[in-house]
Amino acid sequence: MKRDFSLLQNKKFDLLVCGGGIYGAWVAYDAALRGLKVALVEQGDWASATSSASSKLIHGGLRYLESFDFKLVRKALTERSRLLQAAPHRVWPLRFAVPVYRDSRVGTLKLKLGLTLYDFLAGSTDQAMQHHYLDHERFMAHFPTLSHTRLQGGFTYVDAQTDDARLVLELIAGAMTAGAVCLNYGQVTHLLEVDGQIFGAHVQDQQSSATVEIPARQIVFATGQWNAASAQGKDWCRLAKGIHLVMPAVLGNEALLLTAKSDGRFFFMIPWYGLTLLGTTDTDYRGSVEHVTVEAADVSYLLTAANAYLKTAWTQADIIGQYAGVRVLKRSTQSAAAILPSTVSRDWELKTTNHNVHYSIGGKLTSARQDAADIVDTVCSQLGLNVTCATTDRAFPWVPQENFAAWTVAMNVRAAQLGIDTESAQWLIRRHGQRVTEIFQRIENESALTDRILPSLPFIYADLLHCARAEMVVHLEDLLRRRMPLLILAQLTQHDVQRLAMEVATIMNWDNKTVNREIEDCCKQWLHH
Repeated sequence: MKRDFSLLQNKKFDLLVCGGGIYGAWVAYDAALRGLKVALVEQGDWASATSSASSKLIHGGLRYLESFDFKLVRKALTERSRLLQAAPHRVWPLRFAVPVYRDSRVGTLKLKLGLTLYDFLAGSTDQAMQHHYLDHERFMAHFPTLSHTRLQGGFTYVDAQTDDARLVLELIAGAMTAGAVCLNYGQVTHLLEVDGQIFGAHVQDQQSSATVEIPARQIVFATGQWNAASAQGKDWCRLAKGIHLVMPAVLGNEALLLTAKSDGRFFFMIPWYGLTLLGTTDTDYRGSVEHVTVEAADVSYLLTAANAYLKTAWTQADIIGQYAGVRVLKRSTQSAAAILPSTVSRDWELKTTNHNVHYSIGGKLTSARQDAADIVDTVCSQLGLNVTCATTDRAFPWVPQENFAAWTVAMNVRAAQLGIDTESAQWLIRRHGQRVTEIFQRIENESALTDRILPSLPFIYADLLHCARAEMVVHLEDLLRRRMPLLILAQLTQHDVQRLAMEVATIMNWDNKTVNREIEDCCKQWLHH
């Protein structure tokens, strides 16, 4: 994955995709596989907004059953099943538990009915993917950190988990392999128009300030919160903010779906890279789309919600990391005040204006592939092309060719031979899929690369250097927040950031002045403690 602005010059494109989050990535990948000449530009880094600020779940959305949104749940469950098949390294099953207390908002019978329906909509006959009931004793054995006062028992059910930023990155890599020209840090400055018809855009390279005119027959805006900030987007979109906190490990390899006592909303506690992800909030957002921040009230809400269930309460001092994101919801005809953001449908729609421009509104990480296929169908129909979607059951770009289970065993054996600890090896395989063999080859020549970057986290130096070398990193923040999420999984010091910047400076061709600027920018943005 090499960033090359010159590839946009002197070319005509069938499709220009603006926005390098999950929707833009899927659209570019799908369109390139169908043989369209595709350009994808993102004004920041890949997945730098909402697509790296999610709950990291590929899920049907059990809570949407309460609002009878069966169509959305079935669609998401179908996609969950597809992604588990097509990308076993990238999307893996995660079992959730739902405790039932005497005063729970959703009681045993309602929960049993809901989970039975959820399993039915998923259509899987595999026992490992079905829900189960656990009595009080078995539930406590699974989750000893929970308070057991008034606990009656609970259920477990299965959804799936991913690393959202890496999911997007892999699709970008796939789009490039299929012939798309993809550029991060490329900003659309204005559209090219003649007689009311849009026929392309001016794009500025944020690195060199050079500009290029890109002729394109169709344009798709998959720019999320920036869509919503535009004049027409204000009529189409409603913004909701969600935050997550990274907390110490209190779970094994199973997650919890819990209900906030204050307002009855669902929230999650999820194991992630050996720690606990706590989220999310869901509040109307009217602030700047450029700077979405975690506020004290958000933190207080989540800690209070979690502490209602924990034997040992968490405090502010336990927070390891935090992040905020804004999701776009379809604006309803009813007044926003009457409907809470958490009850607004997560379904998606495409707005097409009368001059070859399409706007993707709303949606979910889980169902983005299906929605992107619909977008590319529309684009193809306007171009007079009859080519069907190529992503439906296609294996992901970095999935190994061999049987996945056997391949994973072989890779873990190889990792152990090279001296990589078990937990780091598991995450290395998930993060890189078949590309992990390139990392192993480098370790063969330099065994010190198996050392962990930080003792507490399952990331090794070989991973850091591979990301810097091969994953279109432009800034230090790209590397330490999205290629590997160190900035949210550890309380890095300025010294840590400096040390890591120096590790990759040569690979990145950074001189001393650039290194110092990158360290300063990264610390200013992320080191609040």
